[in-house]
Amino acid sequence: MGELDRAYTSVIVRREGEVCYLQLHRPDAENAINDAMLAECGAVLRDCTAWAKLVVLEGLPHLFCMGADLQDAAKSRPDRSAAARSADALYGVWLQLKRGPFISIAHVRGKVTAGGVGFVAACDLVLCADDATFALPELLFGLMPACVLPFLIDRVGKARAHAMTVMTQPAASHQALAWGLADASTANSGNLLRQHLLRLRLLSPDAIRRYKHYLAGIDGAVEAARAQAVAANAELFSDPAMHDKLARYAATGQFPWEVV
Repeated sequence: MGELDRAYTSVIVRREGEVCYLQLHRPDAENAINDAMLAECGAVLRDCTAWAKLVVLEGLPHLFCMGADLQDAAKSRPDRSAAARSADALYGVWLQLKRGPFISIAHVRGKVTAGGVGFVAACDLVLCADDATFALPELLFGLMPACVLPFLIDRVGKARAHAMTVMTQPAASHQALAWGLADASTANSGNLLRQHLLRLRLLSPDAIRRYKHYLAGIDGAVEAARAQAVAANAELFSDPAMHDKLARYAATGQFPWEVV
């Protein structure tokens, strides 16, 4: 039985010829990232390396991904080793999207926040609806987008990634286009995706594999940053004071600076 035949709890997967559609699907948790989602994404992408020419990554129609599952994080005690394993798994999935022997396409509709931006930045192409917004609010919580930044910098450059981080404000689709975070945007992103797939289906699988292998050989920045990014992420998420802030936000919706 292949990975696409399994029953999943946090993703929906379907195959159309040489195209794999991977949908992040945790509607009751705003498509937040948890360990189960990472494990399932990783398994599907590993399976894809044997047959997929194109991988389409999608979220919900109104919401792509809101980043880490703070409700889930609030339930567990701060643990540096566990936080490091989760961060490394997250980074690994994004590397699969970026380096896999297929063209990865992020189809983005609605909000993209925090780690959701990492999923987008890791893809080869980003197609979005005009209502899409992209935000890195981590500094508002005393966190930082440690794992996101290597992928975001690789895609939009250090200055733009820095601005998104310190401003913490959502960027609209037209801004994402101007910065290079998105490659195309339209009101009907479904049609936009279909138009791109018509052309991308013409590419040779061998050509894609050779090209992605060559690209990885001349650009190893994200691989080089992995250990440092994972360590920084683990340090923050295992800090007891940070854990208390996140637990408070998860329970009450109050930001760290707000008075109880």
